[in-house]
Amino acid sequence: MVNISNVTKLMGGTPLYTDASFQIYAGQKVGLVGPNGAGKTTFFRLIAGELKPDKGSVSIQNDVHIAYFSQDSGEMKGRTALLEVVAGNERIGELAGRLKAHEEALSNPELQPAQMESILEKLGNEQSEFEKLGGYEIENNAQTILTGLGIHPRDHNTPVEDFSSGWKMRIALAKVLIRLPDLILMDEPTNYLDMETIIWLEEWLRSFKGAVLMTTHDRVFMNRIIEKVVEVDNGTVTVYSGNYDFYEQEKAVRFKQNEAEFRRQQSMLKKEEEFIARFKARASHAAQVQSRVKKLEKIERVEIAADQLEMNIVLPEISRGGNDVITIKSLAKAWKNSDNNDKLVFSGLDAHVHRQDKIAVVGVNGAGKSTFLKVLCGQTPPTEGEVLVGPSISIGYFGQSALEALNADRTVFEEIQGRLPLENNGVLRNLLAAFLFRGDDVHKKLKVLSGGEKTRVLLAHLLFVPHNCLVLDEPTNHLDIKSREILLDALKRYQGTVLLVSHDRFFLHSIVNRVFEVDRGVIRVYEGDYSYYLEKKSHDRVSLKATL
Repeated sequence: MVNISNVTKLMGGTPLYTDASFQIYAGQKVGLVGPNGAGKTTFFRLIAGELKPDKGSVSIQNDVHIAYFSQDSGEMKGRTALLEVVAGNERIGELAGRLKAHEEALSNPELQPAQMESILEKLGNEQSEFEKLGGYEIENNAQTILTGLGIHPRDHNTPVEDFSSGWKMRIALAKVLIRLPDLILMDEPTNYLDMETIIWLEEWLRSFKGAVLMTTHDRVFMNRIIEKVVEVDNGTVTVYSGNYDFYEQEKAVRFKQNEAEFRRQQSMLKKEEEFIARFKARASHAAQVQSRVKKLEKIERVEIAADQLEMNIVLPEISRGGNDVITIKSLAKAWKNSDNNDKLVFSGLDAHVHRQDKIAVVGVNGAGKSTFLKVLCGQTPPTEGEVLVGPSISIGYFGQSALEALNADRTVFEEIQGRLPLENNGVLRNLLAAFLFRGDDVHKKLKVLSGGEKTRVLLAHLLFVPHNCLVLDEPTNHLDIKSREILLDALKRYQGTVLLVSHDRFFLHSIVNRVFEVDRGVIRVYEGDYSYYLEKKSHDRVSLKATL
């Protein structure tokens, strides 16, 4: 269906990849993986026809319809959310117009039999395509998709310009799904989605009959959908036949094989070079020496695979702190809405946060998770009740608003120096190197950094300071899978207390021992890990259905 053949693509004169080849077959679900900046988005744009390869070809079969979801939702205005999604399927609109024209033509009493036969044939073909694309059910399908992506039916007729950028991304995603193309290109579809919406999208894609090429930082999401991995790294493209877990395992096997082959060749080369060095001055061995020199010149050298550079997080020594980290009493929070009335976010929470707890704060987007964390950290006052932080507790806070507060005109080094003014340049450079800012990277302006790079700057500062309690609001956003796993390892080793919001299920399953759920104005405490929380929620849903 799609054939990438020997593609070379240059960026600023430097090749992103050279002689890259892979195929996407009908109905195949493919994961595109690799570090940030490796060129994954460039592949999407090559297939979508937005870019051309500098060498090689991108071939797409005739009549293959492609839909592309990118992180740029484009301008959307002048329609309701529902009509914006319906309008996303341009092919259905085009076919609807043709079908109407055919029906009008058939009503002509002077129509000749041959003309009628030709029109009926076109009508039949286009009616079949219209039906296949869901033309007769498009509005119902659009409502289903919008609701599945977390936009409540009461908001379907809200003007699209009234939605925030994050919710507009959901509408843009719905516009792609409604098209039911032969191939969907998906660049980070899980960004801005909460857990319930991610699970809905996961199930939708699993049942989707078309092909998918996607990149995502959610390894569980990818694992449950894909059957092939295309890795883009260090200028090369490698294909693995399996899901993400298989890719990791197979990559480790290939790396070991490469190491073993490298060592064998190095041993052989050493022996040959020693022979040449020993006998090159002897005339009696001249022919043998020359033969071995030519042999070495022809040998294709094995290069050891350069593994991706990784963050190396060294945690500071922290004070032990007391066992009662945070005590929450009758806590409530309300915001003033546009009518100056109180809108309740949550109320009536009594809870204790204990030393070394790893607590997940969960709930749908807009439920109040971030507000709850801000109240705990003193970023915003509660409406009722109180938050008592232990006297020996130092809280470090990471929030998404912190990314926006960065001074865009500072360099990476200037930003970290401003946050840690007492540390010398060597310490600061080592700290930044641990978070992958090496060499001239420290002189990059913050305004040119990606979201993941900005997150690493903030985490470098946060994890350098010896806080014994960390409150993290979506620290995994924008980080690639490898960086997430390294942060996860650091938090596993961290001896303090953690409260965090994250939509990464692998992350939550690996670290959490308690769950606070924010749901419809209340916060429920689950005294168990993330698996326990999911099982309890599933049991509660079954029990509720049984009583209805």
